[in-house]
Amino acid sequence: MEALEAILTRRSTRKYSDVVPERELIEKVIEAGRYAPSGHNNQTTHFIVFTEKAVLSELANTVRDEFCKMDITEDMYISMKGSILAAKKGGYIFYYGAPVLIVVANKIGYGNAMADSACALENMMIAANALDLGSCWINQLHWLDENKVIRNLMYKHGLKEDETITGGLIIGYPADGVINRQMTERKGNPVTWD
Repeated sequence: MEALEAILTRRSTRKYSDVVPERELIEKVIEAGRYAPSGHNNQTTHFIVFTEKAVLSELANTVRDEFCKMDITEDMYISMKGSILAAKKGGYIFYYGAPVLIVVANKIGYGNAMADSACALENMMIAANALDLGSCWINQLHWLDENKVIRNLMYKHGLKEDETITGGLIIGYPADGVINRQMTERKGNPVTWD
């Protein structure tokens, strides 16, 4: 698949098979993230990879429990409100049951932390598409980055104290076995020419 096709046909997948992709494929996706541009070539984006069901389950339960403790406020993003409501209803799994979760972190106070991480996440989503894997950007751990319970759990899995969680990515095989690459017209993201 050529690069432009991989970009234009990438779609988010939210239903996954239990089958963990081959380690070689996961490593290729991560390598694409590692080769993303970074401010002044700092290369400080940290990738924490989860593939063990028990660990993913512990993480899902902890995220659900912490969301359940939160109140919804007017200034919250609509998707964060949705996560809190879903958690309070029960059965909430923030990573859609995907077999692979890649948490992305970067240095606290580093001005390009989000930009560098966003580039890495986008590279990984495009690579996943090119490798016939489904993917979806996941923000819940970023939203809970300052939560002590979440941070302590993430420290156990490799997050460093001088790092902030900037995002996450899930990858795997779609539950129905079909990668959605349907081209749809984009009506948002305006372009202004001068």
